[in-house]
Amino acid sequence: MTQSEARTHDKGRGNAAVALTTEDLCRSILARHQDTISVRKAELAVPRLKRILEAALDLSNSRGFQAMTLRDLSRASGLSTGGLYAYFDSKTTLLKMILVEVTDVVERVLASPPEGVTADPVAHLRWMIDTHLRLTEGLLPWFTFAFMEAKNFPPAERRIAVDSEALTERLFGDVVARGVRGGCVRPDASPLLPALIKPLLQDWYVKRAKYRRRGVTLETYSATVQDFVLSACLTEEARQRISGETR
Repeated sequence: MTQSEARTHDKGRGNAAVALTTEDLCRSILARHQDTISVRKAELAVPRLKRILEAALDLSNSRGFQAMTLRDLSRASGLSTGGLYAYFDSKTTLLKMILVEVTDVVERVLASPPEGVTADPVAHLRWMIDTHLRLTEGLLPWFTFAFMEAKNFPPAERRIAVDSEALTERLFGDVVARGVRGGCVRPDASPLLPALIKPLLQDWYVKRAKYRRRGVTLETYSATVQDFVLSACLTEEARQRISGETR
Protein backbone atom coordinates (compact mmCIF):
# COMPACT_ATOMS: atom_id res chain seq x y z
CA MET A 1 0.00 0.00 0.00
CA THR A 2 1.39 3.45 -0.96
CA GLN A 3 1.61 6.33 1.51
CA SER A 4 -1.39 7.94 -0.17
CA GLU A 5 -3.40 4.74 0.14
CA ALA A 6 -2.38 4.26 3.75
CA ARG A 7 -3.45 7.81 4.60
CA THR A 8 -6.76 7.26 2.82
CA HIS A 9 -7.29 3.95 4.61
CA ASP A 10 -6.61 5.46 8.03
CA LYS A 11 -8.99 8.35 7.41
CA GLY A 12 -11.69 5.99 6.18
CA ARG A 13 -11.41 3.77 9.24
CA GLY A 14 -11.70 6.78 11.52
CA ASN A 15 -14.86 8.09 9.87
CA ALA A 16 -17.83 6.64 11.72
CA ALA A 17 -20.25 8.50 9.46
CA VAL A 18 -19.66 6.06 6.60
CA ALA A 19 -20.54 3.06 8.77
CA LEU A 20 -24.25 3.64 8.12
CA THR A 21 -26.41 0.58 7.46
CA THR A 22 -29.77 -0.09 5.86
CA GLU A 23 -31.21 -0.33 9.35
CA ASP A 24 -29.96 3.19 10.10
CA LEU A 25 -31.69 4.48 6.97
CA CYS A 26 -34.86 2.63 7.90
CA ARG A 27 -34.92 4.39 11.27
CA SER A 28 -34.52 7.69 9.47
CA ILE A 29 -37.33 6.86 7.04
CA LEU A 30 -39.60 5.87 9.91
CA ALA A 31 -38.95 9.19 11.65
CA ARG A 32 -39.41 11.16 8.43
CA HIS A 33 -42.69 9.43 7.51
CA GLN A 34 -44.20 8.92 10.95
CA ASP A 35 -47.38 10.68 9.84
CA THR A 36 -48.05 8.15 7.08
CA ILE A 37 -46.50 4.89 8.34
CA SER A 38 -49.16 3.30 10.49
CA VAL A 39 -46.81 1.05 12.48
CA ARG A 40 -45.64 3.24 15.36
CA LYS A 41 -43.36 1.00 17.39
CA ALA A 42 -39.80 1.21 16.08
CA GLU A 43 -38.93 -2.28 17.34
CA LEU A 44 -41.59 -3.66 14.97
CA ALA A 45 -41.48 -1.14 12.15
CA VAL A 46 -37.72 -0.95 11.53
CA PRO A 47 -37.09 -4.71 10.95
CA ARG A 48 -40.12 -4.94 8.64
CA LEU A 49 -39.21 -1.79 6.76
CA LYS A 50 -35.71 -3.19 6.35
CA ARG A 51 -37.16 -6.39 4.84
CA ILE A 52 -39.34 -4.35 2.47
CA LEU A 53 -36.56 -2.04 1.31
CA GLU A 54 -33.94 -4.75 0.91
CA ALA A 55 -36.40 -6.80 -1.15
CA ALA A 56 -37.43 -3.77 -3.21
CA LEU A 57 -33.83 -2.81 -3.95
CA ASP A 58 -32.88 -6.38 -4.81
CA LEU A 59 -35.83 -6.83 -7.15
CA SER A 60 -35.32 -3.42 -8.75
CA ASN A 61 -31.59 -3.90 -9.28
CA SER A 62 -32.17 -7.30 -10.88
CA ARG A 63 -35.27 -6.69 -13.01
CA GLY A 64 -36.12 -2.97 -12.77
CA PHE A 65 -38.36 -0.98 -10.46
CA GLN A 66 -41.10 -0.56 -13.05
CA ALA A 67 -41.29 -4.32 -13.62
CA MET A 68 -41.53 -5.06 -9.90
CA THR A 69 -45.09 -5.65 -8.70
CA LEU A 70 -46.43 -5.43 -5.17
CA ARG A 71 -47.06 -9.17 -5.39
CA ASP A 72 -43.36 -9.67 -6.16
CA LEU A 73 -42.44 -7.43 -3.24
CA SER A 74 -44.85 -9.21 -0.91
CA ARG A 75 -43.37 -12.57 -1.82
CA ALA A 76 -39.76 -11.40 -1.53
CA SER A 77 -40.23 -9.54 1.76
CA GLY A 78 -42.45 -12.15 3.40
CA LEU A 79 -45.12 -9.56 4.20
CA SER A 80 -48.69 -9.55 2.97
CA THR A 81 -49.88 -6.87 0.57
CA GLY A 82 -51.82 -5.37 3.44
CA GLY A 83 -48.65 -5.38 5.51
CA LEU A 84 -46.87 -3.43 2.76
CA TYR A 85 -49.59 -0.78 2.73
CA ALA A 86 -48.90 -0.09 6.40
CA TYR A 87 -45.63 1.52 5.22
CA PHE A 88 -46.50 3.08 1.86
CA ASP A 89 -49.60 3.60 -0.24
CA SER A 90 -48.06 3.12 -3.70
CA LYS A 91 -44.88 2.21 -5.54
CA THR A 92 -44.32 5.90 -6.22
CA THR A 93 -44.34 6.63 -2.49
CA LEU A 94 -41.85 3.81 -1.93
CA LEU A 95 -39.67 5.21 -4.70
CA LYS A 96 -39.75 8.65 -3.14
CA MET A 97 -38.85 7.22 0.27
CA ILE A 98 -35.71 5.65 -1.18
CA LEU A 99 -34.62 8.66 -3.24
CA VAL A 100 -35.16 11.20 -0.48
CA GLU A 101 -33.18 9.04 1.95
CA VAL A 102 -30.25 8.62 -0.45
CA THR A 103 -30.14 12.38 -1.04
CA ASP A 104 -30.39 13.13 2.66
CA VAL A 105 -27.67 10.71 3.73
CA VAL A 106 -25.21 12.16 1.19
CA GLU A 107 -25.90 15.67 2.42
CA ARG A 108 -25.71 14.72 6.10
CA VAL A 109 -22.43 12.83 5.73
CA LEU A 110 -20.55 15.07 3.29
CA ALA A 111 -21.64 18.24 5.10
CA SER A 112 -20.27 16.93 8.42
CA PRO A 113 -16.50 16.54 8.06
CA PRO A 114 -14.47 15.71 11.17
CA GLU A 115 -13.00 18.56 13.15
CA GLY A 116 -9.88 19.99 11.57
CA VAL A 117 -10.46 18.78 8.01
CA THR A 118 -12.15 21.96 6.78
CA ALA A 119 -9.13 24.07 7.69
CA ASP A 120 -7.24 22.61 4.70
CA PRO A 121 -9.16 22.49 1.36
CA VAL A 122 -6.80 19.79 0.06
CA ALA A 123 -7.47 17.55 3.06
CA HIS A 124 -11.17 18.38 2.77
CA LEU A 125 -11.28 17.31 -0.89
CA ARG A 126 -9.47 14.08 -0.07
CA TRP A 127 -11.88 13.39 2.78
CA MET A 128 -14.97 14.08 0.66
CA ILE A 129 -13.83 11.77 -2.14
CA ASP A 130 -12.92 8.95 0.23
CA THR A 131 -16.03 9.39 2.35
CA HIS A 132 -18.40 9.37 -0.62
CA LEU A 133 -16.81 6.19 -1.95
CA ARG A 134 -17.02 4.45 1.43
CA LEU A 135 -20.61 5.59 1.89
CA THR A 136 -21.64 4.07 -1.44
CA GLU A 137 -19.67 0.93 -0.62
CA GLY A 138 -21.67 0.42 2.57
CA LEU A 139 -25.02 1.23 0.95
CA LEU A 140 -24.33 -0.17 -2.50
CA PRO A 141 -27.90 -1.31 -3.41
CA TRP A 142 -29.33 2.12 -2.54
CA PHE A 143 -26.92 4.05 -4.74
CA THR A 144 -27.03 1.54 -7.59
CA PHE A 145 -30.82 1.82 -7.59
CA ALA A 146 -30.77 5.64 -7.61
CA PHE A 147 -28.34 5.69 -10.55
CA MET A 148 -29.63 2.84 -12.70
CA GLU A 149 -33.34 3.62 -12.35
CA ALA A 150 -33.17 7.41 -12.71
CA LYS A 151 -34.10 7.43 -16.40
CA ASN A 152 -37.34 5.56 -15.62
CA PHE A 153 -38.48 7.73 -12.70
CA PRO A 154 -41.65 9.83 -12.96
CA PRO A 155 -40.88 13.56 -13.45
CA ALA A 156 -41.12 14.54 -9.76
CA GLU A 157 -38.91 11.67 -8.62
CA ARG A 158 -36.48 12.26 -11.49
CA ARG A 159 -36.12 15.81 -10.20
CA ILE A 160 -35.12 14.46 -6.78
CA ALA A 161 -32.37 12.39 -8.43
CA VAL A 162 -31.16 15.37 -10.47
CA ASP A 163 -31.17 17.62 -7.40
CA SER A 164 -29.19 14.99 -5.48
CA GLU A 165 -26.46 15.00 -8.11
CA ALA A 166 -26.44 18.81 -8.14
CA LEU A 167 -26.09 18.79 -4.36
CA THR A 168 -22.96 16.63 -4.50
CA GLU A 169 -21.46 18.87 -7.17
CA ARG A 170 -22.22 21.95 -5.09
CA LEU A 171 -20.56 20.52 -1.99
CA PHE A 172 -17.40 19.75 -3.96
CA GLY A 173 -17.61 23.11 -5.71
CA ASP A 174 -17.68 24.94 -2.39
CA VAL A 175 -14.45 23.25 -1.27
CA VAL A 176 -12.75 23.93 -4.61
CA ALA A 177 -13.77 27.61 -4.40
CA ARG A 178 -12.39 27.81 -0.88
CA GLY A 179 -9.16 26.29 -2.16
CA VAL A 180 -8.92 29.01 -4.80
CA ARG A 181 -9.41 31.70 -2.17
CA GLY A 182 -6.81 30.02 0.04
CA GLY A 183 -4.25 29.83 -2.76
CA CYS A 184 -3.90 26.04 -2.95
CA VAL A 185 -6.21 25.58 -5.97
CA ARG A 186 -5.34 27.31 -9.24
CA PRO A 187 -7.66 30.20 -10.16
CA ASP A 188 -7.84 28.81 -13.71
CA ALA A 189 -8.95 25.35 -12.55
CA SER A 190 -11.82 24.21 -14.73
CA PRO A 191 -15.27 25.19 -13.41
CA LEU A 192 -16.35 21.76 -14.61
CA LEU A 193 -14.15 20.03 -12.04
CA PRO A 194 -16.95 19.42 -9.46
CA ALA A 195 -19.17 18.01 -12.22
CA LEU A 196 -16.37 15.70 -13.38
CA ILE A 197 -15.73 14.35 -9.89
CA LYS A 198 -19.24 12.90 -9.64
CA PRO A 199 -18.86 10.36 -12.51
CA LEU A 200 -15.57 9.17 -11.00
CA LEU A 201 -17.39 8.46 -7.73
CA GLN A 202 -20.31 6.79 -9.51
CA ASP A 203 -18.05 4.51 -11.52
CA TRP A 204 -17.03 2.68 -8.36
CA TYR A 205 -20.53 1.43 -7.53
CA VAL A 206 -21.95 1.23 -11.06
CA LYS A 207 -19.09 -0.75 -12.61
CA ARG A 208 -17.98 -2.87 -9.68
CA ALA A 209 -17.37 -5.97 -11.79
CA LYS A 210 -14.77 -4.12 -13.89
CA TYR A 211 -12.70 -3.19 -10.86
CA ARG A 212 -13.20 -6.55 -9.17
CA ARG A 213 -11.77 -8.32 -12.25
CA ARG A 214 -8.74 -6.05 -12.10
CA GLY A 215 -8.24 -6.61 -8.38
CA VAL A 216 -8.72 -2.91 -7.58
CA THR A 217 -9.48 -2.28 -3.91
CA LEU A 218 -11.50 0.58 -2.50
CA GLU A 219 -8.34 2.06 -0.99
CA THR A 220 -6.54 1.99 -4.35
CA TYR A 221 -9.49 3.47 -6.22
CA SER A 222 -10.00 6.21 -3.64
CA ALA A 223 -6.32 7.19 -3.63
CA THR A 224 -6.25 7.22 -7.43
CA VAL A 225 -9.30 9.48 -7.72
CA GLN A 226 -7.91 11.81 -5.06
CA ASP A 227 -4.55 12.12 -6.83
CA PHE A 228 -6.25 12.56 -10.22
CA VAL A 229 -8.52 15.36 -8.98
CA LEU A 230 -5.76 17.15 -7.11
CA SER A 231 -3.37 16.94 -10.05
CA ALA A 232 -5.99 18.77 -12.12
CA CYS A 233 -6.36 21.74 -9.82
CA LEU A 234 -3.56 22.29 -7.29
CA THR A 235 -1.09 25.14 -7.46
CA GLU A 236 2.60 24.29 -7.74
CA GLU A 237 3.15 25.44 -4.17
CA ALA A 238 0.44 23.10 -2.89
CA ARG A 239 1.91 20.22 -4.89
CA GLN A 240 5.33 20.79 -3.34
CA ARG A 241 3.85 20.95 0.14
CA ILE A 242 2.02 17.64 -0.33
CA SER A 243 5.11 16.06 -1.86
CA GLY A 244 7.12 17.08 1.19
CA GLU A 245 4.50 15.67 3.56
CA THR A 246 4.57 12.23 1.92
CA ARG A 247 8.36 11.80 1.92
